Amino acid sequence: MTKQVQLQNGKPKVIEIVSKIEENELLQIAGSLEQNSEHPLAEAILEKIKETEIEPFTVEEFSSVSGRGVFGRIQHKLYFGGNLAFMKENAIDTQEIENDTNEFLKQGKTVLYFANEKSVIGAISVADTIKETSYEAIQNLKRKQIEVVMLTGDNSVVADSIGKKLGLDKVISEVLPQEKEREISKLQEQGKKVAFVGDGINDSPALVKADVGLAIASGTDIAMDSADIVLMKNNLLDVATAIDLSKAVIRNIKMNLFWAFFYNCVGIPIAAGVFYLGFGLKLNPMIGALAMSLSSVCVVTNALRLRKFKSVVETPKIKQNKKEEKIMIKTIFVEGMQCNHCKMSVEKALGAIEGVEKVEVSLEEKKAVIEMTKEIEDNKIKEVIEEAGFTVK
Repeated sequence: MTKQVQLQNGKPKVIEIVSKIEENELLQIAGSLEQNSEHPLAEAILEKIKETEIEPFTVEEFSSVSGRGVFGRIQHKLYFGGNLAFMKENAIDTQEIENDTNEFLKQGKTVLYFANEKSVIGAISVADTIKETSYEAIQNLKRKQIEVVMLTGDNSVVADSIGKKLGLDKVISEVLPQEKEREISKLQEQGKKVAFVGDGINDSPALVKADVGLAIASGTDIAMDSADIVLMKNNLLDVATAIDLSKAVIRNIKMNLFWAFFYNCVGIPIAAGVFYLGFGLKLNPMIGALAMSLSSVCVVTNALRLRKFKSVVETPKIKQNKKEEKIMIKTIFVEGMQCNHCKMSVEKALGAIEGVEKVEVSLEEKKAVIEMTKEIEDNKIKEVIEEAGFTVK
């Protein structure tokens, strides 16, 4: 089996800026272009201009090129923003800043280039920290003899750097969204069963194409709709848990089928009188009905053993030099939740707050319980929930 996994935290941040113009002017142009984009890297730039209190311009004739970048007119001037391939496609020379950007790429950072109609005006490097559980999750999969492959649209230098840190079997980089589906098809043509893990809009075709699609609950709605399985916690260790649970279910089904066939192979001939003439064996109908009921009880009881299922997945070992973090708990009563989709929306919104370690939402009790590693103001929590479309009671 081959598996593609999401390895990063999904909260990229602006690290370095290389600019041929005033830095704040570059951020203003970049933020203006990216405010209309749904790409995760766009959020990092928008967060940066929010911190610096820069007001973005209105963009006219905005357009997005999937897997490449965006462009639009700002104050009647055409600007481009995207990866290096996008710059080359629009005949933009980036040589003037390549010494700096190449250094960023070697460090495993993603670089976004910005240019006007004539030349490059700067670049912004964005980095996303690797999840603490990613390495252990990959090792758990490899111990199960599963080949782990990363499909990413990132530059090959960045992708290879992450691949080496995590011990991946294979890295396929600079892949456009529509090409992810083709890469999965290639693996399937080799006779491999493919499970794909994703959380973005661009991952939905690949989630459908894979033999098993797994979406992260903190991802987009379309990704969850396209997947066969939704992992409720934003934790890649649950991928191995899902595999263990599925194997336990199959074992349980096979066990039930075996005993059902065994029971019927023995009981039906006796009930039909096959052994009556030779051995005098016969079965009273009342005893047969009782035996059939007991058989059903045994099958159901055997199936209920799955409720006690415990994964054998190994959890990451905490480093000895890591300081013990104090955990704080808050309970919030939320009005407006009607279904599981509402529940997941609240979980996603609260889980995105910095300092939130764990979120548990009860649809029946209309409440959310969050565990925090640092104090978070009530107004901040209230604001996030209201932005998600719900009311704090």
